[in-house]
Amino acid sequence: MKRILAILFLAALTAHVGAQQPVEGTTYYLPQTCLRFSVLVEKTTFQPGELARYAERYMKLPVNDAPDTNYRIVGISMSLYAMPDTSRQFQAIIDRKHTVISLERDENGVLKAVNAKGRSVAQPEPFRPARKPHALNPRDYMTEDILASGSSAKMAELIAREIYDIRDSRNMLSRGEADFMPKDGEQLKIMLDNLNTQEHALLQEFAGTTETDTTQHFIDFVPAKEVQDQVLFRFSKKLGMVDSDDLAGIPYYINIKDLHAIPELKYDNEEAAKKSKEDIGINVTLPGKIQITVSDGRHPVASFETYAAQFGRVEPLSANLWSKKFITRLVLNPVTGTVESLQTEPLE
Repeated sequence: MKRILAILFLAALTAHVGAQQPVEGTTYYLPQTCLRFSVLVEKTTFQPGELARYAERYMKLPVNDAPDTNYRIVGISMSLYAMPDTSRQFQAIIDRKHTVISLERDENGVLKAVNAKGRSVAQPEPFRPARKPHALNPRDYMTEDILASGSSAKMAELIAREIYDIRDSRNMLSRGEADFMPKDGEQLKIMLDNLNTQEHALLQEFAGTTETDTTQHFIDFVPAKEVQDQVLFRFSKKLGMVDSDDLAGIPYYINIKDLHAIPELKYDNEEAAKKSKEDIGINVTLPGKIQITVSDGRHPVASFETYAAQFGRVEPLSANLWSKKFITRLVLNPVTGTVESLQTEPLE
């Protein structure tokens, strides 16, 4: 029964291959591993309060009365993607003598699988900033006397007095000495939260407001060889991310070291792994391991290790894998080109 199924399989295979590509075969590329860096930049914007010049007199707060904006890098991560390596272009021979049914390639022609379903590159989730808290309007918490004050000096005095009254009320509630104490802990929490909100809103008139925004920036880099202190991007504390040739920014450097570690190709069938004089054009990549470091010129700020196709070598697969004795299913890593799965099944 097994032999009958094998004969039927080969007959179907012959018909399929003959209809698709009888002689020419299929052209494909092996991948070139590309690095994509994600840089999270936090922008902090300070806006002084309308009464900032009275902050020291009434609230004993040393407040800057000039607007200010600053940037800082809060995180650097790295992901991988593939591009076709034009120096590694091959043609897989599809004919009636071999059991090559299908080759799956990505949209750029990079080989993903033979006689199997390849997998797609899993990209990291995009950064989503946290929802900002609702901005408080200090005037919503001002008394009628404060709003009716005729000068900024008088307004500052009345707001300061209101803030100190709020603090006294909060202290009395916390000690249990208030004239009207809440019935339970939940009511106490609500009252304290309301007092804190009122104080925070009014204090903005003196201390000002500080807002933070975090944005994500992508930088692509395709390593071709070892790299020492090459500018990856430039960053300014006052301007944020700038062009790589903009001297207003401090350079951040990339270093790439070849670790000279290449994985071995393992077969699950010794007979199929035997070398063949025949070449049917199916090649895989044995990628090399590299170390990537990003630094600000003085200290490393991020470090990664990964396999990259262009730092390894090309390995031709034996034609025996696709002789009429076997059906072989090959799945490659879509980014590094290494073999993720190589399964052979005898047909007889």
